[in-house]
Amino acid sequence: MSNKPSYVCGSSDQPLTFQTIGDVFDQVVECWGDREAVVVCHQDIRWTFAELGEAVDAFAAGLLSLDLDPGDRIGIWSPNNIEWLIAQFATAKTGLVLVNINPAYRVSELSYTLGKVGCKSLIMAGNFKTSDYISMMREIGPEIDGGIPGQLELAALPELRSLIVISDEPVNGMFRFRDIAGMAPSDADEQLAARASSSQPDDAINIQFTSGTTGLPKGATLSHFNILNNAFFIGQGMKFDADDRLCMPVPLYHCFGMVGGSLMCLKMGACMVLPSEAYEPQAVLEAISKERCTAVYGVPTMFIAELEHPEFSRYDLSSLRTGIMAGAPCPIEVMKKVISEMNMTEVTIAYGMTETSPVSFQGATDDPLEKRVSTVGRVHPHVQVKVVDKEGKVIPRGQSGELCTRGYSIMMGYWDDEDQTRDAIDPSGWMHTGDLAIIDDEDYCDIVGRVKDMIIRGGENVYPREIEDYLFQHPQIQEVAVFGVPDRKFGEAVAAWVRLDDDASLDADGIRAFCADQIAYYKIPEHIFVVDEFPMTVTGKIQKFKMRKISIEQLG
Repeated sequence: MSNKPSYVCGSSDQPLTFQTIGDVFDQVVECWGDREAVVVCHQDIRWTFAELGEAVDAFAAGLLSLDLDPGDRIGIWSPNNIEWLIAQFATAKTGLVLVNINPAYRVSELSYTLGKVGCKSLIMAGNFKTSDYISMMREIGPEIDGGIPGQLELAALPELRSLIVISDEPVNGMFRFRDIAGMAPSDADEQLAARASSSQPDDAINIQFTSGTTGLPKGATLSHFNILNNAFFIGQGMKFDADDRLCMPVPLYHCFGMVGGSLMCLKMGACMVLPSEAYEPQAVLEAISKERCTAVYGVPTMFIAELEHPEFSRYDLSSLRTGIMAGAPCPIEVMKKVISEMNMTEVTIAYGMTETSPVSFQGATDDPLEKRVSTVGRVHPHVQVKVVDKEGKVIPRGQSGELCTRGYSIMMGYWDDEDQTRDAIDPSGWMHTGDLAIIDDEDYCDIVGRVKDMIIRGGENVYPREIEDYLFQHPQIQEVAVFGVPDRKFGEAVAAWVRLDDDASLDADGIRAFCADQIAYYKIPEHIFVVDEFPMTVTGKIQKFKMRKISIEQLG
């Protein structure tokens, strides 16, 4: 056992940049204007940086007509599309705080997140998969149908004034996304210039909702400085440059897509390729092959689905070089196939969390295979990390403890939640991740478990408390405990033990029906056990580890 302390600090010859996203965007458009910036396969869009710049500037100018001041929050609730990208950069140029909302969110989650951060406006898709977004929004605000666009007055969301819908058809009470650019005031250029000059790199620019162990989602608030620098070092970790082309099947609402994807490509002058609205393995293979992508992102389950696709062999993936696999541990056989069959000889592993902008550790393009599957690489430049025991003291290398991170990438805090922020970030500026880690003598980090009770289902973080709080609302449910059980496809599946009222008529199907359209599909328990009693400690605490053991035995 090493006596060396479990502390690492990333060094770099590259200093941190102190710029806003708007400034970087304008510089890239000027520098790389005639180069291809974005390809959106499902929308048949292929734009240069100059064309993207025109669309972003026009939408930003139109937003000025909506009575939105710098620092106001504007939500986006949509799958991957060109509108998402336009909104990401246009809101940054107007000094608005973009609030990322998971496309899988249903009525209760949407209503909570919009209200929590006081969104004044929401950009939304018309529909996506089985979700009718317009109907869900009207369920929250029945007044929308008869309201005046931009002057909405909703009892449930008093601060929300305007809705912008991505739709060809007009919708009562809403602006169409395509019409916003035509609403620009005559002095839009002067207004945008004034906003650009007053915008600061340390300003909040993005809120990403991350579920918490306390139940309801928390709004991790990030600055230009946080995410621009992290985007750059993610790209540097893959040796990215302006000749690279990134296939991005990961969702833009998530840090992986928005920071590691679109913002990284902007910073590097590289082309981003969106294969589909949401993940489809065949669309990914087609995009890589047709667009000659040099990199692709995904969680291990995505790579597995691509490798196992019946038509995998007919796609030419010889252009691939690198990419990022993140979100869950990678089985060694999968990594071997990604390197040999997908030609990703320089694939990197990354680890982080929304609250750290997101990446803290990343593998190198030349790391040995064993390190790529057993660790999450080494610490990122300008980031400090320590591993501590329960008392908060740094432990020796090779021992397991809680991972803590400090540096430029730490969030500004959880929006309007000082208590939760204080719980997460200590007085010395260390972010307590809740993950159990081991740092070895070569500075590689291995994530070995979770201090908290989190379930990772196919790369999505699921917090049992949030689901428990929701299920407790059912009048026939007396007691509920949610935990993860192993799952071949997703790594973990959500399981729930439920104790009902004596005269209850509820069953497992009824519990799932209660969740449908109210919480995201990936949070709905796959395995539901209706039981008479829970295993408890003598002090009356529920013993989830016993429930998990019994459940695994019953599920075989």
